[in-house]
Amino acid sequence: MPEITPIDKMRLAFGGQEIEFQHLIHEAGGVPFLRIRIRESKRFTIFDVDPASAAKWIDIMQTWVADHPNPGDTPQAGEAA
Repeated sequence: MPEITPIDKMRLAFGGQEIEFQHLIHEAGGVPFLRIRIRESKRFTIFDVDPASAAKWIDIMQTWVADHPNPGDTPQAGEAA
């Protein structure tokens, strides 16, 4: 049985999905994984992501966020930054 350590969880503002992040190590050793569990109502989707794939995922998400900032995070015309 793998060793699973909770990291954090969040609920999406739009859609309400609950996302859990866990550190996963298999008994046999090897590569550690970031387990991402997405819960929608009674349905679960689980991704076990290796470090190299997690790094790529981070790059993609950071680029997207930089190109699409949250409207509440950017000053409007006439507001102080």
